Amino acid sequence: MPKEAIELKSTRVKTKVWRQQESVQRMWFIMIAVGPCLLGYLLFTLYPNLMSVWYAFLNWDGLSPAKFVGLDNFKHMFQDPFIGRAIYHNILLMIFAPGVTILFSLVIAYLLVNKGYKEAAIYKILFFVPNVLAIVVVTLLWAFIYDGSYGLLNGLLKTIGIDNQNFYWLGDKKTALWSLIPPMVWSGVGLYVIIFMNAMRSIPSSLYETAIIEGANHSVRLFKITLPLIMPIVRVSIIFLTLGVLKGFEMVLIMTNGGPAGSTDVIGLYIFKLAFGDSYRSYGYASAIGLVLFVVLVFAKLIIDKFVPSEGNEY
Repeated sequence: MPKEAIELKSTRVKTKVWRQQESVQRMWFIMIAVGPCLLGYLLFTLYPNLMSVWYAFLNWDGLSPAKFVGLDNFKHMFQDPFIGRAIYHNILLMIFAPGVTILFSLVIAYLLVNKGYKEAAIYKILFFVPNVLAIVVVTLLWAFIYDGSYGLLNGLLKTIGIDNQNFYWLGDKKTALWSLIPPMVWSGVGLYVIIFMNAMRSIPSSLYETAIIEGANHSVRLFKITLPLIMPIVRVSIIFLTLGVLKGFEMVLIMTNGGPAGSTDVIGLYIFKLAFGDSYRSYGYASAIGLVLFVVLVFAKLIIDKFVPSEGNEY
């Protein structure tokens, strides 16, 4: 066999061995990088969620032997007045909190991108600070703001001539639920300002220059040019905010614990109390409500998919 043929064959063998080693190394890298996260997801997220489906058909308090009750937990939900009230509160928060958050984030991001403020970098940091804070810190901060005796809100109102006589905003059924929306918006605006700013920077400046020549003001440029072009980003943001409000309860738990007189009860808080309450525990019934909540979340996602465009306009 010629020497050149032997060398060529040797090179091919070495290349094949190298590729096999590279494939093995890539597989080990993926296993090391992804394996722990995947294992954690399977053990602490997927497995409990699958088990909650089984718990939904049981009468179980978490300690005593479980008893299979079939669909009794689901039948009881239709007779439970607390569920209807909690879902109604969730719907109100789901409509207003994400909408206001998206609107404020769009306007602020547009101004920071297109106005050319020298302090834009500082503003971004200031708006993003609430996202760095723990939810407990944000909640306690706003609880102090709403306090009737020494709260900041009552103090500001008094400076402009409105004396509401130490009105406690979280202690009145008429204002408690609506008082939850500002902290939700305040804690979420900063993240979406950053997201929308990055999306807006990808829009060619020539589009705005043409609009300016034609006499379009800032509101027209925002809602007729910017918003349609970044609609896929806005759509994903609406989904995350809506689903987060629908299943979240931490802020309600700390600020009002569902009070006064159940005026701020939400479905997530009701599930938490059923599963981990001091006086009464029913893992089975709580799991059944959680399963129905999952169906509601899917339904809300489908509604958003239907009414919010999934593709932006092309330029």
